[in-house]
Order: sequence, then C-alpha cells, then structure tokens
Amino acid sequence: MKIVVTGGTGLVGSRLLKRFVEAGVDCRGLVRPSKELPEGVASIEGDILKPDSLAAAVEGVSAIIHLAALFRTGDEDQIWKVNLEGTRNLIAAVKEHAPDARFLMASTSNVYDPDISHPGREDDHVSPTLAYPASKVEAENELRKSGLNWSILRLPFVYGDRDGHLESVPEMLASMKWHPAQKLSVLHHADIATAFDLALTGAMDGRIVNIADEAPLTVYEIAQIVGSTYESSAEPLTNPWKGHMDVTLARSLGFQPKLPTIYQAIREGKL
Repeated sequence: MKIVVTGGTGLVGSRLLKRFVEAGVDCRGLVRPSKELPEGVASIEGDILKPDSLAAAVEGVSAIIHLAALFRTGDEDQIWKVNLEGTRNLIAAVKEHAPDARFLMASTSNVYDPDISHPGREDDHVSPTLAYPASKVEAENELRKSGLNWSILRLPFVYGDRDGHLESVPEMLASMKWHPAQKLSVLHHADIATAFDLALTGAMDGRIVNIADEAPLTVYEIAQIVGSTYESSAEPLTNPWKGHMDVTLARSLGFQPKLPTIYQAIREGKL
C-alpha cells in the first residue's frame, strides 16, 4: 500500500506520519517549499491551493489521507479557501490521477451544535456558523458527492506526544466561559493512527465516523492534569453535551483505542 498525506507538517500529520514510517508503510507527503517531513517520508512539493502541483502527489497511490486544514486564524476567507477550495482541488486531482484510491479525510467534532440535546452523532443535521467547522462541513459534502471511495473521520480534541495542546486548554476554555464540569471528547495521537489504520482497510468506506477515546474529560480534570487552575462552579450546566461525541458507530466498526483514557496515557508516560 502506498499512501499520500496532506498536512504532514502539522500537529496531527507529523505524528501520524512518524507512526506510519515506524509501521513500515510506504508513504509520501505533500509539502510546501521550505517545510520538512519526518524522516522516511517521501517529500512531494506542492500545495492544495495549486491544482497543477497535485498530480505528482496522488499518482500511483492506493490511499489519500487529507489532513491539511486551516483553523486558528482570524482570516475567514483564507479558512474557506484552504478547507473548501483546497479539498475541491485535491478531489479533482484524485479523480483524474488516482480514481480507484481510497480518500480519507479528517474533519472535526466542532461541526456539532453546542446546544445539542445528546452527544453529537454522525446522522445529526449540522449547520455550524463559525468559519472553520462550516468550511469542514462543506468539504465533507464535496467528498461525499465526488464518486470516490471515501471515509470521513471526525476527530475531537487531540493530545499527547508532548504536543503542548492539552496545556493550552484551561486558558482557552476559560476565555470562552466554559463550565468546569463541561466534558470534552478527546483522543491521543496514537489512536489517530489506530483509526486511520482501520479506515485504510475499508471498514469505514462511505461513512462519516466520530473518533474519540472511552472517557470524555471535564475541563476541571484537564486543568488538574496539567497543573493549572480553573474557576470552580456549582451552577448547573446549560448545554451538557457541548464538545461530546457519540462514538457508538466507531466501536461497532471495530475501532478500539490503544489508550482508552488519558489516565492510561499518563501511566504510560505518553502525555
């Protein structure tokens, strides 16, 4: 199997590629000039916003893992351009140069309505208003109607491998006035690899699948784990399912996280 990964220099992609290399997977990464990929990954210079650069990346591959996305910026036009137009360009390249390849795309738990009455489910109607999740929903729709063999993995808050992501949570969520008892679905980088390994077998073909571990964390727990403080509250939660995904489908398809809780990751020294 030969795969190509977009977004291979990012928080998720760089760690996923390292695990693929360790597992002996033949992988290449689409990378912009001056960017470096993990050792052992074939580098294909290109950009999802430059359609003419994509043929060399996708020719001859059996699978595409599309991770490239823009998130933390105030430039909403650029978010839409990268997340939607970039995905359209990649889909077009795959249809022309690798039409039989499996196309796996990472999406986000942020697509779900924060006032939802249950954990976010794959069959929920989603219509987010913020640029990042809205653009990801539109990108999902483009892939779903592409005629390619696709899977969409909606990922939650990701942590581990000393990425510093977890440590950013207390300050970030305090600024957003999150209740300390609010729960957040999470996933270790190791189990992003577990999920994509499973998807590469075809187990998720033609599906949107929520991916998360077994134990959503409260904001209070996260603050305790990273040694931070968080304002206490005994007020009732007004939207108890915000940030929480239903992962029943993933379990039924065979996804079993290797690190089912953050506490196991702590015991194994994998934060």
